Amino acid sequence: MADTTFVSLGVPTALTRVLAEQGIETPFPIQTKTLPDTLAGRDVLGRGRTGSGKTIAFALPLVARLAEAGGRRAAGRPRGLVLAPTRELATQINATVEPLAQAAGLNTTVIYGGVSQARQERALKAGVDIVIACPGRLEDLGRQGLVSLADVDVTVLDEADHMADLGFLPVVKRLLDQTPQGGQRLLFSATLDNGVDKIVKRYLQDPLTHSVDAPQAAVSTMEHHVLLTADAASKKNLIEVLASGKGRRVLFMRTKHHAKRLAQQLTKSGIPAVDLHGNLSQNARDRNLADFSSGAVSVLVATDVAARGVHVDDVELVVHVDPPAEHKAYLHRSGRTARAGSEGIVVTIVLPEQKQDVRKLLKDAGVKVEVTPVTSSSPQVLALVGERAEYVDPAERAAAVAAKMPQQGGGRSTGSNAQRKRSRRGSGQGAAASSAHDDVARRGGRGTGGGSHRNDVPAAQGQAGGSQSGRGQRSRGGEGAGRARSQQGRGQKRSEQSSGGSAPVWSSTTGGTSGGSYGGGSGSSGQRGGAQGSQGRGRRAPRRASAPASNSR
Repeated sequence: MADTTFVSLGVPTALTRVLAEQGIETPFPIQTKTLPDTLAGRDVLGRGRTGSGKTIAFALPLVARLAEAGGRRAAGRPRGLVLAPTRELATQINATVEPLAQAAGLNTTVIYGGVSQARQERALKAGVDIVIACPGRLEDLGRQGLVSLADVDVTVLDEADHMADLGFLPVVKRLLDQTPQGGQRLLFSATLDNGVDKIVKRYLQDPLTHSVDAPQAAVSTMEHHVLLTADAASKKNLIEVLASGKGRRVLFMRTKHHAKRLAQQLTKSGIPAVDLHGNLSQNARDRNLADFSSGAVSVLVATDVAARGVHVDDVELVVHVDPPAEHKAYLHRSGRTARAGSEGIVVTIVLPEQKQDVRKLLKDAGVKVEVTPVTSSSPQVLALVGERAEYVDPAERAAAVAAKMPQQGGGRSTGSNAQRKRSRRGSGQGAAASSAHDDVARRGGRGTGGGSHRNDVPAAQGQAGGSQSGRGQRSRGGEGAGRARSQQGRGQKRSEQSSGGSAPVWSSTTGGTSGGSYGGGSGSSGQRGGAQGSQGRGRRAPRRASAPASNSR
């Protein structure tokens, strides 16, 4: 119905107000179909592809029913539970649920592994209404007696088929066994295979099923292309061109190592990119995803860990750099674009020996598309890229910025290659690098106001007078009190220092709270850049072509 609203579906006014503030006023089909039943307390099985609006579809009844039921908050005894397969998905679910919960006088917390459980313990002890959790860590906290599910009134299983793929269903069953039998249970899944159907039969009571999408790709909103490239060298050039557009794009790789390496290669080529895969710490994942979500970088290189857990609006292009092994992975990867009714482009790059496998995969996914032989300069490729981001060679950028710097404290130091070599070996003190081509240097300290940090991001260092010693030891730079630790391993460090401060350098750090930061220097901008770049382990990145010299993040 064209005039259907959240209010007409029974959503409380306080919650519709929160949605309106976010620009969400018209329900999606999955929300229109499920909300009348979920708000009435029925168990519901919702089937729909990723990006169809499922999170709001279960967040609204979860919050509304708990608020209506009332009750006092108790330590370690939540009344609402959402189970999600990945940390990224749990975090993004919380971003949707939390403002709704706050409007209803409720609170939330997120629980997942890979990080210290201290914060999670404190949140549980303080009392929490809604827990959004990954199954493994939640079960572990339960065994420690830190959380009980005996008071859970509403339980949600999101991406149940992905939980099955990851082998979480036995843990999910044990957790569901701890919730009251009479509680409301909502399960959302794209498919019912791999044992999900058994979960439905065992734990949902007389469920109503609502389906909004067949388990094939959304061809109406996705534009699919298969590009055939001659060899590995041609493929590398094609990837770089596809990544060079201005809009957000996600590049999928099969292995963690290749994802990391491609992100580094793109960044060195002047296309800022971050990676997302299982080898990263949780802080690193959060930081890189925040960089991508905020637009600080436009390219995310990921393994299938991001095929479901990344919900970022306005991803205009998904590239299967390595074709996935099976059609379900293709569908979920591709679902990073064309979300919430918007349009998107999906490109699969194939080598000659991969053609037959990819054709079968696309047939299983319900996608009909011809294989097109291309080079990196083919008109079809350039049309897919669209408007390209400005590109300036990092070395040229370094020389241009250095030429514009004001002279301070007697001018810039002019250390020789031999001095830099001695500095890398750990035998030189205060050696300064001046070569315009030496644009990879350990990022300097924090100036006078920041905190020390470990970092291995290329950047120009702060004021002269620092020291560098080899084999991952400390490098002191910046002004007086400034201190930074940099490590690169076995004498491969470089230190580029100058008395005139440092040029701003784009970087994507993998820890702390800021999506990107700039190298510190002398004076106020050095303090600002150093202080904000003081947390976390950084990543190599080139100088940002479009950043003015006064910027710091």
